[in-house]
Amino acid sequence: MKLTFMGAGSTVFAKNVLGDVMLTDNMHDFEIALYDIDAQRLEESFILIDAINRKLNEGRATVEKYLGVAQRKDALRNADFVVNAIQVGLYDPCTIIDFEIPKKYGLRQTIGDTLGIGGIMRGLRTIQVLKGFARDMEEVCPNALFLNYTNPMAIVTGFMQRYSKIRTVGLCHSVQACTYCLLTELGMEDKLDGRIETIAGINHMGWLLDIRDKFGNDLYPEIRRRAKEKNASEKHDDMVRLDYIDKLGYFCTESSEHNAEYNPFYIKAGREDLIEKFNIPLDEYPRRCVEQINGWEKQRDEIMAGGNVSHTRTAEYVSHIIEAIITGRPFKLGGNVINNGLISNLPKEACVEVPCFVDRGGVHPTYIGDLPLQLAMMNSSNIYMQLLTIEAAVKNCRQTVYQAAMADPHTGAQLSPDEIVAMCDELLDAHEAAGYPCLREP
Repeated sequence: MKLTFMGAGSTVFAKNVLGDVMLTDNMHDFEIALYDIDAQRLEESFILIDAINRKLNEGRATVEKYLGVAQRKDALRNADFVVNAIQVGLYDPCTIIDFEIPKKYGLRQTIGDTLGIGGIMRGLRTIQVLKGFARDMEEVCPNALFLNYTNPMAIVTGFMQRYSKIRTVGLCHSVQACTYCLLTELGMEDKLDGRIETIAGINHMGWLLDIRDKFGNDLYPEIRRRAKEKNASEKHDDMVRLDYIDKLGYFCTESSEHNAEYNPFYIKAGREDLIEKFNIPLDEYPRRCVEQINGWEKQRDEIMAGGNVSHTRTAEYVSHIIEAIITGRPFKLGGNVINNGLISNLPKEACVEVPCFVDRGGVHPTYIGDLPLQLAMMNSSNIYMQLLTIEAAVKNCRQTVYQAAMADPHTGAQLSPDEIVAMCDELLDAHEAAGYPCLREP
């Protein structure tokens, strides 16, 4: 069987996913295709993945590399699984553009990769590239399963599900880490083993709807008590999500630095008191990018110099999904799929995140029903921006970009319609000039 990794220059992530595959029974002899548009990053990943194959997998896998658009079809040809981890425009120039131009208009962000004006621009330029991926896959691997990790998850995954013929599921780490993070930070680690949970909503705003210990006892009353007490007594890194528990009644999957910008409540012009009170790290993603780049360069140099290659199978979804499809042994995950009534009080076109089971027949999402109204309200305030962003990318329409930005809760709360139009125009023009167009295929 063949697995193609799109965006293989994401070396550490590629190592985790592909190392898992090579170390899993029934997958030792996979054909692995590494694809990227950056020759240096592709070569670095190839050296590392090839070393893992030789040293830890007895060389049983076949590892090949493919560079640039000219070799993209060859990378995809006859693939059974395609992992997508591309970041169009990277930190420099695109993330810098996404943060610096909005600042001129008084619009501040923390992460900017899912919601907000940064999420819109990232979604637009990524879909332009995925249009080519979809056409190629429909021609050379029409039956492949597309496993998307690229943000903005709901926008990118939703585009592939609605506007391509390729089977697609979106995968994110936030569901996996949700209850572990919550119970650990509230000092309830003794409830981790055997816990029973239900999580559903949208990516980065999935809701922990129910959580029980191994005996079936409801943990939420104690969680709500401890969360309110923790926020009242100390400054910490997860104050927004614990405030969600107090105000909305439920915990959310993705971190507080993300969720601070998914609503109009916490980041407001002239309200430094709120930034301080909820410990909101403005400009967090650019700082994180610089740290990750420096960290990878150090790790790369150590690996290349000493040949220090090791790997233990991780909890990343990919190898477990493939294993379930090959063996028929079911695997449960939190997957991003088209709603179509799964969450009955959210739009049918929305890309929602719900429990899914995988077996030989593929990915099977589960029915949730209605969310509590306040949670559906929060999700809906994000969904319409996501749907408008997809439509803008499909139609290549500036007017729809403006409407997507107006629908974004943080952007709309801070700027007037005329300011939003001017900011969008400046952003679109800057990305076009940098070579990463948002409204046409590159």
